[in-house]
Amino acid sequence: MTKTLIILAGGASSRMKNSTTSDLSEAAITQANTRSKSLILVNDRPMMDYILYNAKHAGITEVVLVIGPKADLFKTYYGTKVSGNDFHGLSLSYAIQHIPEDCEKPLGTADAVLQALEQYRQLQKSTFLVCNSDNLYSAKAMFALREIADDNALISYDRGKLNYPMERIGRFALLKTNSEGYITGIVEKPEADHMAAYKDTEGHFRVSMNIFKFNGAHFFKHLQSCEIHPVRLEKELPTAIRALIDEDPKAMKAIPFGEHVPDLTGKNDINAMNVYLSKHYASLDWNKKPDYL
Repeated sequence: MTKTLIILAGGASSRMKNSTTSDLSEAAITQANTRSKSLILVNDRPMMDYILYNAKHAGITEVVLVIGPKADLFKTYYGTKVSGNDFHGLSLSYAIQHIPEDCEKPLGTADAVLQALEQYRQLQKSTFLVCNSDNLYSAKAMFALREIADDNALISYDRGKLNYPMERIGRFALLKTNSEGYITGIVEKPEADHMAAYKDTEGHFRVSMNIFKFNGAHFFKHLQSCEIHPVRLEKELPTAIRALIDEDPKAMKAIPFGEHVPDLTGKNDINAMNVYLSKHYASLDWNKKPDYL
């Protein structure tokens, strides 16, 4: 099983910074406006701590944090070395997502993974997990991706189990799978009269929350050739995945999961995350071994 996780933390956090709320202290608002979302303190810890905690409990040992070129605060929390920083038994390394000279912001998730693979070339020949830095994925979901025999896979979440307003859920990409559980399509905002075609064999709508397993030998070329989205002007992982499955219809397996995935999209999510963490992560035992390992 793969033991490497790439965490995408180099984004501009524009939705967080542009959001408004009346429920936070001035200090919390300042953090939300100035920090990477994964470094905002929730329950007195950076959001990233909880992702790393679940990663360790899923059996991950190597983590590559993809950060921006001026993201020095990450090194304050997680170590100053380029690679091999120890954090509760995890080996943490940094990959820098450089911004092209003609761009004002990072070039998207596919570009982030591409730059990580260019800076850590051993990943071009191995399998690894990828996830966002503002979603709290469960250790069980990470472990399921590690355990599956398929080289490329993603967690397909039951949309009905996500505890968000439908307006927000409607922005998540819908997944289409065949009878064998392989991804045949990733569709953003399908027409309402075509929605029934996207139900799985159990009658559920499934969505991607951007947690994946990839084989670098299969996927690297699709990252390299990934086209820029004409509206968002970014190279996005769903675009590269579509190219992967166009080449091989059995390239990517869907792993069905039915659970909520807390996230930090806007300032209103910060207090909700505090409540969730107080209930489920009141204390962190980094050395506890889960039953499924």
